[in-house]
Amino acid sequence: MTASNELKSASELGRFISFEGTEGVGKTTAIEALCARLQDNGIDYLRTREPGGSPFAERLRSILLDPATSIDDDTELLLLFAARCDHMQQVILPALSQGTWVICDRFTDSTIAYQGYGRAHGDSVMLTKIDTLIAQFIPQLPELTLWLDLPVDEGMARAGKRSVADRFEQQASDFFMRIYEGFSALADQHPDRIQLIDANGSSEEVNARIWQVISARFDLS
Repeated sequence: MTASNELKSASELGRFISFEGTEGVGKTTAIEALCARLQDNGIDYLRTREPGGSPFAERLRSILLDPATSIDDDTELLLLFAARCDHMQQVILPALSQGTWVICDRFTDSTIAYQGYGRAHGDSVMLTKIDTLIAQFIPQLPELTLWLDLPVDEGMARAGKRSVADRFEQQASDFFMRIYEGFSALADQHPDRIQLIDANGSSEEVNARIWQVISARFDLS
């Protein structure tokens, strides 16, 4: 963050909120509902996503999600962070400095869960690589992360009803079980930042749970 941003008080800066979860948990629907609620409350917001969020990062997203892409785990990791670094510098930090709330579909927790646990089975070497990249290139993490918690099998069944599976969605179920373990480990490690949201039930019920957490955290009506 620039020196001018550091001079701003917390009340002048926007809030940074991320949504996480395995496939098919309903992040898109939940984010749409939250953005509508923020608008109703007169709160300026920016909705974005990862990988992607900036023109350059969106080009990398198309490569990362393309089933025809064949790369090793380290290359995948570095492409994700190249996209994230540009996204952060070009989109997220400028928005926050203007007092805009940033609502992001996935952030660093997804990399830890997908690449650290899904790809690398929780290998300490890969997790250390990820932590190092975060420390070096990501100057600000979300202050609140909403983990939409749903059994993996149920989420995969929902995801299977969507369009053609991307490069990650084509993985076997045990890959997503390891991802779930990663999110669970992260929630245990960061209880102040990561809030588990029960993603079972109707969208209205899930949205109400999310708003209850956000309104309490940020003192909204």
